[in-house]
Amino acid sequence: MISELRVENLAIIHHVELSFNGGFSVLTGETGAGKSLMIDALELALGERADTDLVRSGAPKASVQLVLDLAARPDLLNPLSELGLELENGQLFLLREVFAEGRSVARVNGRTVPVSTLKALGKMIVDLHGQHQHQALLDPLTHVGYLDQWIGEEAEVALSLVESTYSAYAQVRERMNALKRGLREREQRLDILRFQVNEIRSFSPIEGEEEELTATLSRLKNLERITQSVRTALAALSEGEVNARDMLGSGSSAVSDALRFDPSLEAISAGIESAVVNLDESVHALSDYVERLDADPTLLDITTERLDGLRRLKRKYGETEAAVLAFCLTAESELATLEDAEASEESLGQQLSAAEEALTSACAKLTQVRRSKADAFVTSVRQHLDDLSMGKARLEVSIKPSEPTSLGADSVEFLFSANAGEPPKPLAKIASGGEVSRVMLALKSALAGRAGVPTLLFDEVDTGLGGKAAAAVGRKLAALGAFYQVIAISHLPQVAACAAHQYRIEKREEAGRSQTSVVPLSQDDRVEEIARMLAGDQVTEIAMANARELLGC
Repeated sequence: MISELRVENLAIIHHVELSFNGGFSVLTGETGAGKSLMIDALELALGERADTDLVRSGAPKASVQLVLDLAARPDLLNPLSELGLELENGQLFLLREVFAEGRSVARVNGRTVPVSTLKALGKMIVDLHGQHQHQALLDPLTHVGYLDQWIGEEAEVALSLVESTYSAYAQVRERMNALKRGLREREQRLDILRFQVNEIRSFSPIEGEEEELTATLSRLKNLERITQSVRTALAALSEGEVNARDMLGSGSSAVSDALRFDPSLEAISAGIESAVVNLDESVHALSDYVERLDADPTLLDITTERLDGLRRLKRKYGETEAAVLAFCLTAESELATLEDAEASEESLGQQLSAAEEALTSACAKLTQVRRSKADAFVTSVRQHLDDLSMGKARLEVSIKPSEPTSLGADSVEFLFSANAGEPPKPLAKIASGGEVSRVMLALKSALAGRAGVPTLLFDEVDTGLGGKAAAAVGRKLAALGAFYQVIAISHLPQVAACAAHQYRIEKREEAGRSQTSVVPLSQDDRVEEIARMLAGDQVTEIAMANARELLGC
């Protein structure tokens, strides 16, 4: 629910801070005091289009801060997560700023977000009903949701089956469409795939081959220098007239002779003998190496060509040999699929027929549930319409076949007529704002206690009413307050008296400028405000007594 609202420099509002409670709250005030500005502020915070005309004259920006307490709505956690939002101690902190030069900024929990995120969030949190443009009831696409919510568990189970079967059907259909797209381009694609697979397989790259080829190429390019250096080393170590092997052998013999007279030289003698052995092994290894050096000039060309070919493959198919081989496997798999396209199409066709049959069956069950409950739903809503002085109004639920979706195969629309003798027609075409608000009030009364957004806003839902009808609207709003947070703007004392909490919106002049403020009312203040609503500027004792009677105090 909405727990706090702060508005700064919005039109004639300089600064307003409000704390809201659950249940039914009403905002009252004289005409022109700025009641509609409170709705404008809430709309702005929930993603409505920003208009620079709303920025208070002389101020650099207008801002609206909203605190939403959603701790009691764990069902909203997943939808919020899909928007990339997380609660902080069960709350969300919304900020919308509109700058005088034209730009606007939206933030949630201090993080900048697209305005579309606020708009999506607003649809989860608030239903606004009244004289304003975005009334959920005017969108026929929402009607099936209201009907299903009223039906409850039976519709929920049937809808869940439709959603799962539709998901399965959509997956098979997409695979079939992909296959058909492949068939249309089959020959061209086959040529490409065959060329790619043949190019890679005929080359047969090996993982780590480039590193090995690079080392080999370096050796071949420097073969003469390597040979000369190794032969110089062999001469110095063992083949020259004066060489390390002979000198080390002489040294070893001398130390061995001394060892006969001094056993303490044993470790030194062993070390020299080990050096002789190591030197012999190194000389042998170098001799083998120099014998294995291949001076075949064609080997350099072969290695260069192999390395260039490998690098071409890597530029085309992957950064490493492993990536090139993985590309080849993928291409071979697609090639096999296309080469077996007829068999694949037949198999997928059978799967698609089975999935479509399952979806049709699930949709038929959901349609049956909706049709069987539609009359009872209408009866329930009509009872509440009667209470709202709309006894001559007619409401019907039109259920027509449509293309299957995850919501079923029904086009559901509410048809309405406010006057006797007139055939029901789509709400958006014939109902006035006040009528739509009362229909929504009746609908929400019928849905009370079931799923829905946590906050309902009613902007002058009582337009054109008085007496008993106004009192009935007030009682309906109060009853809804047991299940939702209800905030209403009203000019009727009968409605205001039913609220659990009341705020007075008043306009005054300060320093030669008009300014709107909002004041939470105590019980005594409410008596005075409702008396004013009853009597106008001249509040009499009779008006005060009537106000106390309306408030039950």
